[in-house]
Amino acid sequence: MTTLVVGASGATGQLLVEQLLKRGQNVRIIVRSPDNLPKFFYNDDNLFVISASVLDLSDDEMIHHVKECEAVVSCLGHNLNIKGLFGKPRRLVTDSVRRLCNAIRDSKPNEPIKFVLMNTTGNSNRDLSEPISFGQKCVIGLIRLLLPPHVDNEKAADYLRTQIGQNDEMIEWIAVRPDTLIDESEVSEYEIYPSPIRSAIFDAGRTSRINVSHFMANLITDHNTWIKWKGQMPVIYNKIE
Repeated sequence: MTTLVVGASGATGQLLVEQLLKRGQNVRIIVRSPDNLPKFFYNDDNLFVISASVLDLSDDEMIHHVKECEAVVSCLGHNLNIKGLFGKPRRLVTDSVRRLCNAIRDSKPNEPIKFVLMNTTGNSNRDLSEPISFGQKCVIGLIRLLLPPHVDNEKAADYLRTQIGQNDEMIEWIAVRPDTLIDESEVSEYEIYPSPIRSAIFDAGRTSRINVSHFMANLITDHNTWIKWKGQMPVIYNKIE
């Protein structure tokens, strides 16, 4: 199996690539700065590095990179600095998801391609009409006005929900929603829910990046896990002892 990962130079993206390589998967990654990758990546023959900005690729190049891939994963996000929060491209994640999905369709795969999007618990799944308190609605509304990356995350997931939907013949999708991200060195026990079980604003849980990468790798490599969650926006939390 071959998986294309965008956002592979980020903290979670690197861990996902490592998880996939450990499982013997072939991995293609599109990264703007290959120099930031862990050195051991270059010693793995199953990894192919494409040095480019994903939005700068031509349509033909994008089709070429997704062709013969069974899965595509977006771990893209905005850098937590002034340029990343307020500069261009403001729709980095949404535009990348749209272009990747268009490339998948144009590549005319024989079987549906798995598309995994790393998202956030701050974004609700509107297919389920998830209950949100008035206070959280107010805060989220303020975040939408002040922090463009949040809107980008919402629109990226909405593209999968509304433009790809549940019955697309070429693309199946899952949007993974971690809560507050933390760093841990080892995979630990974690729990998956269809919707948040706590407020992302007033009672946030914790999710280690390595657990997110482990779950996404399971989605890609385990058929039963994929079938259980496809077309959904599962929420992942570290298990509390």
